[in-house]
Amino acid sequence: MTRTGFVHQALCYGSDEDFVDGALTFTLDGLEADDTVLAALAPRNIGLLGQALGHRCEEVEFVDAEDWYGCPSRTLGRYDAYCAEHDTDAAGRPSRVRIIGEPIWPGRGEFETREWMRYESLLNVAFADTGHWILCPYDARALSAEVVCSASRTHPELALGARETAASACYADPADFYAECDAARPRGLPAGRDDIPFGRDRSAHVRHALRSYARDLGVPEQRMHDMVAAVHEVVVNSVRHGGGRGILRLRDDVEYVICEVSDVGARPPNPAPPFPGHLPPDRRAVNGHGMWVVRQLSDLLTETLDPAGSIVRLYFKKSVAV
Repeated sequence: MTRTGFVHQALCYGSDEDFVDGALTFTLDGLEADDTVLAALAPRNIGLLGQALGHRCEEVEFVDAEDWYGCPSRTLGRYDAYCAEHDTDAAGRPSRVRIIGEPIWPGRGEFETREWMRYESLLNVAFADTGHWILCPYDARALSAEVVCSASRTHPELALGARETAASACYADPADFYAECDAARPRGLPAGRDDIPFGRDRSAHVRHALRSYARDLGVPEQRMHDMVAAVHEVVVNSVRHGGGRGILRLRDDVEYVICEVSDVGARPPNPAPPFPGHLPPDRRAVNGHGMWVVRQLSDLLTETLDPAGSIVRLYFKKSVAV
């Protein structure tokens, strides 16, 4: 089957046979069309698809989904980089990338699960102007009803078998879905005393305080560098565009080290960009990279960008960082 434009489909399967039927046909169609095929799957499904492909499995690039799906923003960045590298053939002509991408849902908390749903919705914006094709398998035997139902809201199409598809009647506009995710995100911060005021010419003090806090928690050196770089970028943005001063709050809970940067706001108001920092910036653009880089360095991030005062909260997983 050939298509034009970006295609994003969910394959909700209830048996190994259903998975193989959908994934095998999708893969073989891609190989016949000389598309680049990338399969980011759990090891069990790599085995099922590889066995079904036989000798042709060597033409597919397989990656372990556990390695690929670390955090939503970095995964989107990896797909963007992969597609940019493979979007032309050897003769320089435009080429399609086909992806079978199966996010890791088990073991995620409520906040993280919601952010992965947001990621699935944002793929429709990030790749809207491309000709790539993404098929996202959802194992209905193992996933919660909420996760399976979300697939019909974040994918414009549903794959119903080998070559049968249907438009999703429940598909939600990404902007609307984004707002829903914002409404459901965590509100309060854990209690703590590490509140650090900052202003112009105080960024070195902020970096020193953050390093000290991270060392006390046992954050590995490289991860601490990422944390300091991400927080510093947000603090600099607050100084430049948020009234010149604010507060850095440092907290930790069971899952995360949390760094919240709030500022006093600035006038006249600057409208917040849509999906701030979620979408890969134009590589040739001089500006607009800051929030994207911050999301790449942190594990999760929430933002309230308001001319009367903004709050950016960065989350660094303790299971990775500490």
